Amino acid sequence: MRFLAIIITGMALAAPAAHAFALLNKIGMAKADYFVAQQAYAGWWIVGLLLPLALLANIGNAVALRADGTAMMLSIAAAALIALNLVIFMAFTQPANAATENWTVQPESWENLRARWEYSHAVNAAVTLLAFCCATLASIR
Repeated sequence: MRFLAIIITGMALAAPAAHAFALLNKIGMAKADYFVAQQAYAGWWIVGLLLPLALLANIGNAVALRADGTAMMLSIAAAALIALNLVIFMAFTQPANAATENWTVQPESWENLRARWEYSHAVNAAVTLLAFCCATLASIR
C-alpha cells in the first residue's frame, strides 16, 4: 500500500507539474498560438484518472498505517490534498474546458478562461506536490 500511495500520487503529479512548467511560456501567447498549443493536451483526460486512484491509495495507506498516528495523519493529509486538487479542477479548470470545448472554440472571454485554466493547474501542481510529500513521508516512517 505504501508503494502504491507513493507511485500513484507521484504519477498524478506529472500532468499538473507539466502544465505549471509550461505556464510562463504559454500565458502570454497570442490567441491563435495558444489554441494551437492547447491541442498538445488532447487525450490527457486519461491522466486525470490517476487522481481518484491516488485518493484511494492514500486512504488505503491511512488505514494500513493506522497504528502510527503520524503516518496515518500524513496519509489523510495526502488524500485531502488530492481531494482539494479535484475540487479546484472542477471549480476552475473544467469550466474553462467546457466553455472552449476543450480549446477548440474561441469565445470572447478566452483570456479570462486561459488565466483560470493555467493558474488552476499551477495551484494544483503545488497541491499535488504537497500530497506527494505527505504520501512519501507517511510511507517512509
